Amino acid sequence: MNPDWSAVEAETISQLQALIRFDTTNPPGNELPLARHIARQFDGAGIENQLLVASAARAALIGRLRGTGAKRPIILLAHMDVVGVEADKWSCDPFGGIVRDDYLYGRGAIDDKGMLAANLMTMLLLQRGLDSGSPKLERDVVFVATSDEEAGGEWGIKWIGEHHSELLDAEFAINEGGRTRIIGGGRRYLAIQTAEKISHMVTLTARGPAGHAAVPLPDNAIMHLARALARLSYYLEPVVLTETTRRFFSELSRIWPDEKESVAMRTLGSGDSTDIDDAAAVLSSTPVFNAVMRNGFSATLASSGVQGNVIPAEATAALNVRTLPGQSIEDAVSRLSTVADEPSVEFTISAKGEEAPPSDQSSAMFHAIAQSAQELDPQLAIVPYLSTGVTDSAYLRRRGVNCYGILPFPMERGDEERMHGHDERVPLKSLHFGTRLIYESVRRVACSAIH
Repeated sequence: MNPDWSAVEAETISQLQALIRFDTTNPPGNELPLARHIARQFDGAGIENQLLVASAARAALIGRLRGTGAKRPIILLAHMDVVGVEADKWSCDPFGGIVRDDYLYGRGAIDDKGMLAANLMTMLLLQRGLDSGSPKLERDVVFVATSDEEAGGEWGIKWIGEHHSELLDAEFAINEGGRTRIIGGGRRYLAIQTAEKISHMVTLTARGPAGHAAVPLPDNAIMHLARALARLSYYLEPVVLTETTRRFFSELSRIWPDEKESVAMRTLGSGDSTDIDDAAAVLSSTPVFNAVMRNGFSATLASSGVQGNVIPAEATAALNVRTLPGQSIEDAVSRLSTVADEPSVEFTISAKGEEAPPSDQSSAMFHAIAQSAQELDPQLAIVPYLSTGVTDSAYLRRRGVNCYGILPFPMERGDEERMHGHDERVPLKSLHFGTRLIYESVRRVACSAIH
């Protein structure tokens, strides 16, 4: 039995509004009330669920639809916490779940409560189908709502893995991390994240003599640090193309509206080393393309001094360095130090990320997402994607789960860039598309009569 999608659309809007109205800004998170709310939804639908309380206000909610066990489970993963807001810069209440001009506004509408709502609706729809005699599930479908993703996952996916690892035993998972983008001429593509860059923190420490500011000193620590950062601001790491990135550009070139950029994408996809640098130079003007082609680094913090008339003995800055899979952070830091060319500035790796293997691009899950998407939108191009952001998927991949990141809501760049910004919103049509995409993908890979 197919769902009544017009009724489902209204229900999805209502569900997302309710999720947004829980203020789960991290820190402190306070996801427990939201987890209890979802548990009540599952209780009312007869869906098995388990509330896991990590601390006084941090929680995870696990829901499970039982299959025959013929195949291993699939996880639907989303996080409940959201980043902070500058409420005075929003045109509406960030936690109001306001519908206006065919958009639903609110912190988390894109990241990640929209996905949470779509996953929730998928569980409810699958349960209703089972209640009405639809084909049985060949595998368990496991709903996982986590805390603390925006702050590293210590109270979220990592806590679940440490204390309830059996709940994460699965063959596949669907999570955030990709994109469904509307580009020039209305062309569209779905980027399915199969790998991601690795995040590290590097501290730059400059040292020099302290003294009274009335007597300028040539070895001023702040000046050393400033010169090092200035030199780094002009530096780009070498281009390194992974198999995922080559395929990403090759497939994307077929629909890309700018001919010069399309040719550059085809060149990168072909792996012809003689022309790669020229092609990369063309695409590097687009920040996200630049970021997937090479290791990247961003200055994020700077600190020095105690008073306006005192020259400090030390000045520090933090770089967030994102390395491509297979690239050494130590080698990258050595190159950065050489470019900075300031003997008084020390580079230290203060936090080192852990690499995860890529997910299989030929798996039943990847094909289920691709086929379901193209049934909903036959003009949609499907591309694998190496994401620049860090998600909970990496943790699951290290545990042997083939995890696929999607942002299932078709959006133009301007709307997508509201994520973590002001007036975050999701187009209602996109919300409905995303809900159907997740539902159909899961049904295709989990139901015995649909392949």
